Amino acid sequence: MGLDNRTHVTHFILLGIPNTEGFETILFFTFLAFYLCTLLGNLLIFSAVLVDPLLHTPMYFFLCNLAVLDMGISSLSVPKLLASLWFQDKVISLGGCMSQVFTAHFLGSTDCLLYTVMAFDRYVAICHPLRYLLIMNRKVCALLAAGSWIASSFHATIVTTLTFTLPYCGSNVIDYFFCDIFTVAKLACGDTYILETVVFTNTGVVPMTCFVLILASYVRIVFCILKMNAGEGRRKATSTCASHLVVVTMFFGPCALIYTQPQLSKVLVTPVNIFGNLITPMVNPAIYTLRNKEVKAALRKLRGGSDTCTLMCSRCRSSM
Repeated sequence: MGLDNRTHVTHFILLGIPNTEGFETILFFTFLAFYLCTLLGNLLIFSAVLVDPLLHTPMYFFLCNLAVLDMGISSLSVPKLLASLWFQDKVISLGGCMSQVFTAHFLGSTDCLLYTVMAFDRYVAICHPLRYLLIMNRKVCALLAAGSWIASSFHATIVTTLTFTLPYCGSNVIDYFFCDIFTVAKLACGDTYILETVVFTNTGVVPMTCFVLILASYVRIVFCILKMNAGEGRRKATSTCASHLVVVTMFFGPCALIYTQPQLSKVLVTPVNIFGNLITPMVNPAIYTLRNKEVKAALRKLRGGSDTCTLMCSRCRSSM
């Protein structure tokens, strides 16, 4: 039976962030500042890598993919949240809700797979440096990146289809600030067992597998770094891996809390989701540039030799 025949709901009402009455203006300008910093920081990273031939390497190619993902993740819920805070526009169409669910899982899954690919890239670069360019050639990098995006699109299509083929014949009020599977599915009138099973498999087992692969890669990397004699090489390898590990922790931490513990109280789930959708995409550019001389040099070239990019990062961090 098609979607049109199984649902009486044509739109949903997003109640927004709980317990924020009277703080709408403050939250609006705070989230707007974070959102603009996210877009500016990731656009600068993307542009710097694009225009500087010295950064046309596998690591920075994947970093460009990450910048695009961060802008997409931040744009998933923030514009609608800003409209809700400023204009009190809490209505979202059925199609808009479906789009949010699809985009959240599409970008989230791609992020997960991309972090795994980046860990493999660092493993090859540090543990097999002489064969690095042979193994991580342009074709392999393109296939790994494309595979992450395509596999994630299949995952997002499956969970979105299962969510919105459920019958929705009762309340259309979502007690949250964006459409997610858990908040939408609990409004359904039918059995959600299949959906819950698929969600557990796709958003539980797959990320855990990725995390184990990342952990295994870094165990090997640590052994390789400890065997290095050159102090400068060891320092550079450690610095690069430390940035990636911080970003991975910031990604998998919120995911683990949200998707392995769906019954968590709203007091914890809301800040965790805001952190993952807004704070993490904003600070990622700073994490990758603060200790990266190549990216900072490319940014100075991009901005005509000025240090405004460093100032931007400092302002973004000070606004947190």
